[in-house]
Amino acid sequence: MISNKIKIRIVLLFSLLISMSCDSRVIEVSEKNVKNENKNMNVENLYAMQATNLEGETIELSSYAGKITLLVNVASKCGYTKQYADLQQLNDEYAEQGFAVIGFPCNDFGKQEPGDAQDISACAAKYSATFDLMSKVVISDHANRSAIYDYLILETGVEPSWNFGKYLVDVDGKPIAFFGSNINPTSDEITSRIETLLKR
Repeated sequence: MISNKIKIRIVLLFSLLISMSCDSRVIEVSEKNVKNENKNMNVENLYAMQATNLEGETIELSSYAGKITLLVNVASKCGYTKQYADLQQLNDEYAEQGFAVIGFPCNDFGKQEPGDAQDISACAAKYSATFDLMSKVVISDHANRSAIYDYLILETGVEPSWNFGKYLVDVDGKPIAFFGSNINPTSDEITSRIETLLKR
């Protein structure tokens, strides 16, 4: 029989997981983030960095320079996985105006991206998602964290607490806002900011 202490621990753990996965944060990035002042990565902006796509090819993020991007840590077996369809809708709506969604698969949160590149591609295809997908990254393990997420977190002072955290990046490669998992990609919180940036 399960003791009361174990029951309490299970309830607390379950509550913690629920609170992490219900991230409704909308955070504007201040002009100069204190964390970044204390640790210089010698990176001018996001678009000066490199990534690796699902096919294993090196991608110069400078190819996105002049565009507004939304970087999202995606996962195939998450309650938010259906956001793949919303992300594609967002991508389609603003692509011709200079916008792109970039997905970064990550298995850190709830181990919900356990598969390989083929599995990830199959999940995206299920939602008719064709936006750019990079290879799997590490976010929560500071020692092995992706350089891209190291930059984003240092610049914004915000770290994703679950899958489908979203960083909005301007045409100069500077992150300007973070949206938690629970903020839908097609919500006014996100689209209004994209439209404001596109008018500049």
